Amino acid sequence: MQMTQASAQMIGRDAELQALMASLAEAADSKPQAVIIGGEAGLGKTRLLGEFLAGISGQARIISGQCVDLGTVAPPYAPLTGVLRSLAAQIGMDTVLDFAGPGREALSLLLPEAGTELEGLPTANRVLEAVSSVLERASADQPLVVVVEDLHWADDATLTVLRFILRAFNGGQFLLVLSYRSDDIHRGHPLRDFLAESERGRYAKSIRLSRLTKDQVRALVEAITGHDGGYDLVENVFARSEGVPFFVEELLGLGACGATGEVPATLTDLLLARYERMVDSVQYFLRVLAAGGVSVPHTQALAAYDRSFEEFEASARAAQRANLLTLDGSCYTFRHALVREAIHADLLPGERTRFHTRYAQALESRGSGHRDAVEIAYHWHAANAQEKTFRASIAAVSEAERSYAYSTAARMGERALELWDRVGDAATLAGMPRFALMARTASAHNQAGSGERSLAVIRLAAAEPDVGGADLARLLADQARYLGFNAQLGSAELLLRALELTPRGSDDRLRATLLNHLAARYMLEAKPSESISMASEALELSKAGADRAEQSIALNLRGCSRAIAGDIDGWRADLEAAKELAQGNAAALLRYRINYSDALNQLGMYDESISVAEEGIQQAREVGVERTTGAILSSNAVEPLFARGDWGEAHALLERNLSLSPPSSFHAYLLRSKSWSTLWGGDTAGAAALFQQWQPLLHELARVEMQSRLPLALFAAELAWVRGDLDAAWREATFLMSPEFRSLPGYELPLIAAAARILAARRKAGLGLDRAAEAQLRGLLSRDGFWPTHPAWSALFEAELGGDGGTGNDPAAWHSAAELCQALPAHLRCYVSLRKGQAEQFAGHKAAAVASLRDAIDRAESIGAGLVAALARDFATRSGLRLDGAGTRPNTLELTARESQVLDLVAEGLGNKQIGAQLFISAKTVSVHVSAILRKLNATSRTEAANHARVKNQP
Repeated sequence: MQMTQASAQMIGRDAELQALMASLAEAADSKPQAVIIGGEAGLGKTRLLGEFLAGISGQARIISGQCVDLGTVAPPYAPLTGVLRSLAAQIGMDTVLDFAGPGREALSLLLPEAGTELEGLPTANRVLEAVSSVLERASADQPLVVVVEDLHWADDATLTVLRFILRAFNGGQFLLVLSYRSDDIHRGHPLRDFLAESERGRYAKSIRLSRLTKDQVRALVEAITGHDGGYDLVENVFARSEGVPFFVEELLGLGACGATGEVPATLTDLLLARYERMVDSVQYFLRVLAAGGVSVPHTQALAAYDRSFEEFEASARAAQRANLLTLDGSCYTFRHALVREAIHADLLPGERTRFHTRYAQALESRGSGHRDAVEIAYHWHAANAQEKTFRASIAAVSEAERSYAYSTAARMGERALELWDRVGDAATLAGMPRFALMARTASAHNQAGSGERSLAVIRLAAAEPDVGGADLARLLADQARYLGFNAQLGSAELLLRALELTPRGSDDRLRATLLNHLAARYMLEAKPSESISMASEALELSKAGADRAEQSIALNLRGCSRAIAGDIDGWRADLEAAKELAQGNAAALLRYRINYSDALNQLGMYDESISVAEEGIQQAREVGVERTTGAILSSNAVEPLFARGDWGEAHALLERNLSLSPPSSFHAYLLRSKSWSTLWGGDTAGAAALFQQWQPLLHELARVEMQSRLPLALFAAELAWVRGDLDAAWREATFLMSPEFRSLPGYELPLIAAAARILAARRKAGLGLDRAAEAQLRGLLSRDGFWPTHPAWSALFEAELGGDGGTGNDPAAWHSAAELCQALPAHLRCYVSLRKGQAEQFAGHKAAAVASLRDAIDRAESIGAGLVAALARDFATRSGLRLDGAGTRPNTLELTARESQVLDLVAEGLGNKQIGAQLFISAKTVSVHVSAILRKLNATSRTEAANHARVKNQP
C-alpha cells in the first residue's frame, strides 16, 4: 500500500519559523515588517508558510495572493488582485473601497468587480497609493499578514507595487511575506534588482532555506514512515534527494526504496513516478490541468476538459487522494510546481495544441471585464496559433498600458512584432502600421526603465520605409525624450529635425508640443534666449488651438527662462498664468509647481519656494498621491529648507524621499543634497564615500543638464577644499572658465564664491596669485549683477579675496559680507561669522575674534552645520583663543519662521504628531524645533513656552 508523502511534523525549519514569529511580533507592535523567503524548488517554502499561518490563526488577519506561471510574460497584478479579493471576502468590498480613500477608482484596474466608475484613467501613482492605503488601513486595528508566493513569476507591475509598499509603509500592524524559487533567478531576471533593493530596506528580512542535513533527512524519513530509518534507506534517500525535502517525500511515497536500484534514475522520472501510477483517466485529467497552470479555477478546468463531468470529478478526487493536487478555494492546485512542469513538458504536440486552445477559447468566452488578454495570448502562443496569438498580443499591449504594466506591454509588443511578417495583413489585424506598434513598444520599454531597448526600438521605427511627415516627427520627438530620460546627448538636434517636418500650418498642435519639448531642453542646457523663443511660438500656436495644457507648459518654460535671462520683473507673470491654465491637468500643475518652487529657491526666496512645494504636497494628499507625486514636490523643498536653516526638517524630508525612490533625475538631486549636507554637517569621510558611490549617476545627469553640472562642480570643489586638496578643488571650480560652461546665475553665483574661497586658500598656501583667473571670475560676477541675491554673493566674493595678498584677511570686508549675508544660505551665514573671526584675529582684535567665532559655532550648531563649528574650534585652538566663556548667545524671542509656526501650535495644545501632520513634517522634526524653542526662550516646559507665545500674540 502507498504511504503518505508528507510528514505531519516539519523537519529542519525551526529557526526559520521562529524568525517569522518574531517578525509578526514586531509587526504587532506597529513596526511594519517584510520577510522574503528564498530557496531552491522543493525545499519547503510553502510548507514553512503553511506551518506559520496555521500557528497564528486567530492572532492576525491573513490574506494571500499567488503569482501565475505563464512563461516569460505574467498577467499584470495577478497576485495583488488575489490579495485584495481575499481581503474583500473577509471585510467586504465596500470597506476595501473606503480604505482606498481618494484612490478608490484606481482599484478598478485590479478589481473589475468593484464596480467603481472611472473618471478618465487613474495615474500609475494612484494605483500605488490605493493598494498601499488599503493595506495600511486594514492593518491599523489588528495584525495583517499578506502572503505572496512564487514571486519569481511576478510581473514588473506587481513588483513595482510591492517595492512601493516596502518603501512607503509608515505604520500599522503589517507583515508582508514573500517567497520565491532561487534557482529560477537567472542573471537579468527582474526579481534580482527587487531582492537587492529590498534587502537594503528598513523593514525587510531575508530567510534563505538550505537543504536538509543527513540527520534531518533521517528525522524526516522516520516522521513519514513511523519507524527508525535503516542505514541503507537513509543513505539511499539522502544521496538521491540531495537533502531536498520534497524529493525525500516523493522517494518514500514510491514504496520500497531501500536499495539503490529501486528509485527512479532521473529527476524527471522521480517527478512523474507518482503521476504514472495513476489510471489513464486521472493521467489525462492531470495533463489537461497542467496546461492551465499551477493553480487552475474549476470553471476553466471544466471548460478545457472534453470528457464527462463524472469522469472529471472522479479524476479530481483520485488526484487529490494521491496527494498530487490540493483544493485551494475554487482552484485545483498542484501540490508542487515541479510536478506540474514535468507533466506539462511530457505533453504530446497534439495534446499541447488541443488543451491550450480550449483554455484560450474558455478565457475568450468570459465577459469583457473579466478577460485577461495576457493569459489568452499565452495559451494561443502555446497552441502555436500565430494569428490568434498576434491578435491577443495586440489586445494585451493595450490592456497592460491601461494598467501601467509597462514591462508586460513591452514584452507583448515585442511578441506581436516577431509575428508581424508571419500573419496576413498584420496592419489591419493590429489596427496600426508597424512603426506605430514599434513606437508603443518603445514607449513601454522607456516607462519600464529599459532605456537602451526603448532607444533601439524607436530608432527602428523611425527607419521604417513607410513613415514620414508628422508621423516621423512624433517618432523623432519620442527618441529625443528617451535620450533625455537616459541622460544621453542629441535631443535638441532630433527635435529640430522634427520641427522641419511640421512647418506652421501643417499640424500646429503637434508643432506646439515639439516646440515645448525643445524649449525644455534648451532651458536645461542653459540657453534661455533659445528657450524663450521656442516657448513663445508654442504659446502662440496653442492659444490658436485652445490647448490650455500646452499653453500652461509654454508659459511655465518661458517664465523660468525669462528669470534666467534677467527678466526678474516679468517672469512671475508667466508662471502665474501657467498656474491658472494648469488647473484640472495634473501633469501641467506638477510641472508648474516643480519649476516655480525651484526658480524661487534659486532667486533666494526660500520661504515662498517651500510654500509652493507644500501647497502641492497638500493637494497630492487630497487626491491620494502623497507618497508618489507628493514625494517629488517635497523633494523640491529640501534645498530651500537647508538654505533657510531648517536642517532637521530638510534631513527628514531627504531621507523619506530617498526611501521612496523618486524618478531618476530627482533621485540624483536628492543624492547630491545628501552628499552636500553630509559634508557641511561635518562628516567629510562620509561625504566622500557617498560621492564615490554616486558619482557615475551624478556625472551622467550633469552631461545633459547645466543645472546639474554646476552644483556638481560646487560640491566636488568644496569636498576637495575641505580635504586640503587645493589643486583638485581649483580644477573643479574653474569649470566656470571652460568652454562647456553656460550661465545659470542661481547655480553659478555659489560656485563663483567657492572659487574665490579656493583661490584665496591657494594664495595663502603659496600656490600662485592667478590674477588672470580672478579677473575672469570678476567678469562672471559682474555679468550676474541683475540677480536678486547678487549683492550678498558679491560681498562674500570681495571678502574672500580682500586684505593683504587677496587672502581674505580684511575684517571690514567680512563685516560688509555679514551685513548682507541674510540673503545667503544658512550654512554660509555661519561661515561668514567664522571668516570674520579669523580676519579679526589676523588684525589683532582678539575679543572681536572670540565673539565672531562663538557666534559661528552657535549658529552652526543650531542648524547642524558641524563643519563650520569644527573649523571654528580648530582655528581657536591653533590661535590660542579661549571660547569657553559665558553663554555665547542671549536667549531671544527671535525664532525662525518655522519655529514660530510650531510655537503657535504648541500654544494651541497640540502634540508633536499633530503639529507634524499640520505642517507636513515628522514628529521627530517637531521635537527638534520644540527643543530649539525652549532653549531660545529660556523656557523649562512646553507650557512656559506657550505662555510666551500668548504674550507675544496679545494686541
